Amino acid sequence: MTTYKTSIKEGVNTIREIRQQPEMWLLEYELIVQNRNSIETFLTNNIVSKDSEIILTGAGTSAFIGDTLCFFMPSKGYRNCKAVPTTDLITHPESFFNKESEIILVSFARSGNSPESLAAVELANNLCKKVVHIIITCNEYGELAQKAKANNSLLILLPPETNDVSLAMTSSFTTMMLSFMLLTNIKSIENESNKIKLLSESTENFIKQYSHLIEKIASLDFKRAVFLGSGELKGIAEECHLKLQELTDGKVICKFDTFLGFRHGPKAVIDKDTLLIYLFSPNDFVRQYETDLVKQINKNNQVVGQIAVSAGKKHNVEGVQFDLNICLDNLTYSGNEYSFIPYVLIGQLLGFYKSLTLGLDPDNPSVSGNIARVVEGVSIYNNHSFV
Repeated sequence: MTTYKTSIKEGVNTIREIRQQPEMWLLEYELIVQNRNSIETFLTNNIVSKDSEIILTGAGTSAFIGDTLCFFMPSKGYRNCKAVPTTDLITHPESFFNKESEIILVSFARSGNSPESLAAVELANNLCKKVVHIIITCNEYGELAQKAKANNSLLILLPPETNDVSLAMTSSFTTMMLSFMLLTNIKSIENESNKIKLLSESTENFIKQYSHLIEKIASLDFKRAVFLGSGELKGIAEECHLKLQELTDGKVICKFDTFLGFRHGPKAVIDKDTLLIYLFSPNDFVRQYETDLVKQINKNNQVVGQIAVSAGKKHNVEGVQFDLNICLDNLTYSGNEYSFIPYVLIGQLLGFYKSLTLGLDPDNPSVSGNIARVVEGVSIYNNHSFV
């Protein structure tokens, strides 16, 4: 049993919010079903089609939702979709908005009070020929939700429990992502019921079966961690790296990349104090490339430990002994397009347990106050040169 430097009572909100995710997904599905008619009417009236220019935006973790979904959207026929953080939209609006632009701006926000999110909406309204807003948020009282009262806006509210009390975003991230994915299936939303139930059940099993094993890995003495993923799982790796780094107050420095991209310089980060986490694709073709890198790393490097995460069935690599090999049972991309979402729990749980191991409070791990639940100290300036 792991002995912690801090009280086990610390982090009660964080672990609750991690564990509640399967339930939140079921609740959000029901909310989407209940609002199906109004959602369909809005999308039809505002001519939201597969030819629309779509920008997925947010800041920090909320931006990573877009980074993940950019690989998902083409599979639904939406090929004119890109992810642009609000932090880029407000500094370089001329790169994304102009008087000829007709865009769908999808804003993801937990609190809806981040200055960048609010400014991005205003910029789009002022600088584009036409803009349709889809605002997905966990806080009905946030400023962003209030802006959604305009006729050109669709507000998608999540269950209030997803408005995470903790500093780190967990259930808010996955439920906002799921919510938007459900919108792409709104015309056949009833067909998604069994998929969401299976997603929820598989993730419940993941939490029950692997939490204590992840806790053991967290007790290892690693100072660096690298998360690798391909396609949608690159965005999940991005979120995992931030979760572990946030929850350890930067005491564990984290990186993320694709398996193939990691060779091109970033692999220099690996040393004897590094933990490697492989988010394996269920796609046999993609997994060939991923497997090659794992073999190469194990031939050339010595690390603290290695974790493998797969969907459907465990992925074993010849000659490699993983310290933990996790399988999301009964989930494959071919049968459940939502199956990449639960991969993020490895980053969430690893971050939670490592935070406790380091004597921190996962609910508020930033001892120095360098980071806060809602970003502070941001001033928004008018760009008078852009008309």
